[in-house]
Amino acid sequence: TGTILRMAACFGLPVHLIEPLGFIWSAKELRRAGMDYLEGVACHRHVNAGAFLASNARQTGRVIALDVHATTPYTQLAFGAHDILMVGRESVGFATYQDAETTPLWDAAVCIPMVQGQRSLNVAVALAMVLGEALRQREP
Repeated sequence: TGTILRMAACFGLPVHLIEPLGFIWSAKELRRAGMDYLEGVACHRHVNAGAFLASNARQTGRVIALDVHATTPYTQLAFGAHDILMVGRESVGFATYQDAETTPLWDAAVCIPMVQGQRSLNVAVALAMVLGEALRQREP
């Protein structure tokens, strides 16, 4: 999470965290993880998936999930300026957030093609790869 917060600060992007979180949310832990980058990040914390779905951020663009089970490679998706990239927990992906009684949290899902037999990349590494492609597509 610290790597993601620092990356968001460097690119001027907001971060939305949906509980339950896979880490302790405290000022001390956030300072340690985000170092001096935290002041440059608009960090929004949502108490659950429903709160995220109801938020204004969700209304501005599509939510694109990075999911090892998706079939569309991230390089084949046309990203929009207001798209939100969503990652799940490294241990369980989106199982914590998705449930049959809620609206799906994402509008599209993409994968990072990998060699057969590998489970997944580090979540921050995967996000950086897809964010890089999304930003590249926005270049004039």
